[in-house]
Amino acid sequence: MKILHEPTAEQIRDQKIYAQWGLTDEEYRMISEDILKRLPNYTETGLFSVMWSEHCSYKNSKPVLRKFPTEGPQVLQGPGEGAGIVDIGDGQAVVFKAESHNHPSAVEPYEGAATGVGGIIRDIFSMGARPIAMLDSLRFGELDNERTKYLLEEVVAGIGGYGNCIGIPTVGGEIAFDPVYRGNPLVNAMCVGLIDHEDIQKGQAKGIGNTIMYVGAKTGRDGIHGATFASEEFSDEEEAERSAVQVGDPFMEKLLMEACLELIQDHSDILVGIQDMGAAGLVSSSSEMASKAGSGLILNLDDVPQRESGMTPYEMMLSESQERMLICVTKGAEDRVKDLFSRYELDAVTIGEVTGDGQYRLYHEGRLVADLPVDALAEEAPVYHKPYTEPERIQAFKKLDAFIPDIADTEETLKQLMQQPTVASKKSIFETYDSMVRTNTVVGPGSDAAVLRIRGTRKALAMTTDCNARYLYLDPEKGGQMAVAEAARNIVASGGEPLAITDCLNYGNPDKPEVFWELWTSADGIAKACTTLNTPVISGNVSLYNETNGEAIYPTPMIGMVGLVTDLDHVTTSEFKQAGDKIFVIGETEADFNGSELQKMQLGRIEGELFDFDIDKEKMIQDKVLQAIREGLVQSAHDCSEGGLAVALMESAFGNELGLSATLDMPSEWLFSESPSRFVLSVSPEHAEAVKEVFGQDAVEIGKVKDTRIAEIRTQTEELTIDVKEVKDLWEGAIPWLLKSKA
Repeated sequence: MKILHEPTAEQIRDQKIYAQWGLTDEEYRMISEDILKRLPNYTETGLFSVMWSEHCSYKNSKPVLRKFPTEGPQVLQGPGEGAGIVDIGDGQAVVFKAESHNHPSAVEPYEGAATGVGGIIRDIFSMGARPIAMLDSLRFGELDNERTKYLLEEVVAGIGGYGNCIGIPTVGGEIAFDPVYRGNPLVNAMCVGLIDHEDIQKGQAKGIGNTIMYVGAKTGRDGIHGATFASEEFSDEEEAERSAVQVGDPFMEKLLMEACLELIQDHSDILVGIQDMGAAGLVSSSSEMASKAGSGLILNLDDVPQRESGMTPYEMMLSESQERMLICVTKGAEDRVKDLFSRYELDAVTIGEVTGDGQYRLYHEGRLVADLPVDALAEEAPVYHKPYTEPERIQAFKKLDAFIPDIADTEETLKQLMQQPTVASKKSIFETYDSMVRTNTVVGPGSDAAVLRIRGTRKALAMTTDCNARYLYLDPEKGGQMAVAEAARNIVASGGEPLAITDCLNYGNPDKPEVFWELWTSADGIAKACTTLNTPVISGNVSLYNETNGEAIYPTPMIGMVGLVTDLDHVTTSEFKQAGDKIFVIGETEADFNGSELQKMQLGRIEGELFDFDIDKEKMIQDKVLQAIREGLVQSAHDCSEGGLAVALMESAFGNELGLSATLDMPSEWLFSESPSRFVLSVSPEHAEAVKEVFGQDAVEIGKVKDTRIAEIRTQTEELTIDVKEVKDLWEGAIPWLLKSKA
């Protein structure tokens, strides 16, 4: 075995070794002069470097996150714990959170995606909830090169492999493609769980003398500095940091989940606190649990279960090995915990105790190897108010004339649009996921939102992930509002009332004023929309430094939303149900093409000033759609998003192999406009007048559903007769064809 001699405290200072771990000169000075009043040793420097990384401390984004509304009568737990919790009545609550695993997935796409799923599942059951569903939000470059195809296939395999093995259905999500994500794909995973109010847990270590126990898998050298790795840009010149990527074991996670839920539900008398060992592993879970409780900790690292020999304190504390939890139990209850976990063939080992002095002490081989104020690690990272500047493109876009599409053949344009990877069917992808395991899934992938029934009730949960990053690239504030609004539209179209959101704020390097401006201004938009729609932000994460060779991704704040369906009779899907039903378009259509799928298809880029958006009008229309659904007036509902009205009509016809006849008082190119705040509804003829009463001028009856599998669409400028089956085949075949074709 190779023995490595750790650098001395003086060498760390003189050779600026701390800088390689992401600490700035000023941060190192704060640690040594202001906090410790001495030079930190190797282990201590490592602890600070991960805990003060952006991924753990949010030091660059805290001022941004303070903008978000986080409270409401429905919120039982907002940001600050493993996940947020929202009341759904009858003593029950929904628990949910999203996390990004972007950097690991770019390096090792299968394990990066799989461990992203595993980590977010642990966040949910650490709150005491049983995970019931997974969703994801993915971004890749164009499918015109072998590297992107490989990333897509491996990420999808990793998500499915982990979720399918652990027995949690993957019920929904979204995938978009754009050249800006080629070097830096986005892999965001969301997990939703159910809990009874009395089972809600907190990640805390309190009560002097109480025991800290390590449960789950053994610690290895994988994932060391994963949190720091997630707080850096990529460069082609740098060797990819494979050691920073963890390796997951879903079968062990299944055992760990069942053991932890049994501990929470059957042994609440001894359980003080529980937390996932996620980013920054043992150091983050232990220091945060003590800091939240105002306690101190002593940990004996000799007792940490290890799967590799000769591990140093630095390696043990920073490892991000998967399937591990930290728990605090009342003193004397250790054997009960060991007995429980041994039945699941899992380690449960005492590694420390709670103290009352606020100090964080680590012992290894009889030596004190770290002695720090616990709050300095968990709470006192510096907070930076970054300078921000509007990017030059924003003013340049405002000077451009509005994009006017050049359409020689409307039907051919529709067929091309339906084959764009962002619009095309993702069926070939989501079919690799088990969406029906546990048999609670009412609506699986492919509709506007997934819906899961709540057993023993008439209620259900609707859930979705959304973000159109192109809109944010043109106007971050307006685009931020629209991301929240689109998520809410999908919930409403499924018969649900939006409750709250989680988010993954994916951006470039915040040290660049133009990137920080995108983050700062889009947060204003998200906050305004959440306030208007009564959907507070209850959890989430920030993923910055998503750049490759200095090229940033689009600002991509993924919005994960959950809504409550108060009665299963209200569950609504996007496909037309039967011939003879009348078709309504809700909301106004204008010539809104800037940032659209059509503009990207025709120009190869997006540009110009983003079209108008009125969040108050959006709220009013959503309320009316939900009212109409709850009154039993609606057969199907589908929101208009990428590709516009023509795409929404086609997708509505595909599901039950129906057709339609429609007359639209607009020029043909407006079929591809992406005006916001619109729905396509189908309504049985006897309810048509009632629908008109609900919506007034906001509803236009455009035609009816037919059983011919032909779409007859009359506009101001032409009459179209479109073979629905032919378009569906193109739509479903586009991504499989792109994946098979040689780049």
